[in-house]
Amino acid sequence: MKNFNEKLAEYIERTEANLKKYNAMSEDMLPQKSLIDAMNYSLEAGGKRVRPALVYGFCEALGGDLRSADAPAAAIEMIHTFSLIHDDLPAMDDDDFRRGKPSCHKAFGEAVAILAGDALCMLPFEVIADDEKLTPEQKVKIVSCLAKGAGREGMGGGQVIDIENEERSDVDEENLRNMYRCKTGQLIAISCVMGCICAGASDLMLGIAAEYGFKLGLAFQIIDDILDVTSTTEELGKPVGSDEEENKTTFVTLYGVEKAQQIADDVTAQALSCLDNIEHSTFLRELTNMLLKRKK
Repeated sequence: MKNFNEKLAEYIERTEANLKKYNAMSEDMLPQKSLIDAMNYSLEAGGKRVRPALVYGFCEALGGDLRSADAPAAAIEMIHTFSLIHDDLPAMDDDDFRRGKPSCHKAFGEAVAILAGDALCMLPFEVIADDEKLTPEQKVKIVSCLAKGAGREGMGGGQVIDIENEERSDVDEENLRNMYRCKTGQLIAISCVMGCICAGASDLMLGIAAEYGFKLGLAFQIIDDILDVTSTTEELGKPVGSDEEENKTTFVTLYGVEKAQQIADDVTAQALSCLDNIEHSTFLRELTNMLLKRKK
């Protein structure tokens, strides 16, 4: 039986192989080479691959075939990457570096970066629709998850709240929790749910997985808040201190590092309690604890 690190490496290897396959260059797409290069530049920039790992982890924990999770795992990473490209744009967070490399718009220009993000938002739906392992019913459920996670109720809606909060001085914990639930929690929650769908799990289990994902997403974002003031640009692979520069209210600005860490610890414990309903949850538990203790 593989240990945690071996299992995580397997999931990451599958994800990266499939990302290359789904966005491979073909002869008839040579005129679009700059677009595909920009997409691959960001897709291959590294990262923790947390969301694909959650798709695979839930699928396997519930007795599913990993091959049925290949398309959803790649799809969620494409959606996540599209969000990072757009987040880094001058109109948004205006970050010059991502994962230790120049941001997509710095490497390819702003126009191509916008189009690369757009293309990575659309490609996941093509990948799911064309997949041969998923049933039509599974495809419909997964497409619905992806659209909801990226749109007004999810990442897009959360980003709007985030931008508008920069102009406010009355942001409180309730506002932050709602923003994090949309901006970060939705994609993490739907990763868990899609893994359950791939395994043919019950609606009850889908609900448990979503609850776990939202708890994990909140803890994940609070740790991001902490790292923005305690880490270095070299460790994090992107500028630190940007939250303060952009006048962002975070759990750290509200409560300080120590209390923010305590809240992250408590929320992580709540996420772990959701996994009590899953018999084979060792990998998911170790992943949850790893994300709480991460340094980047």
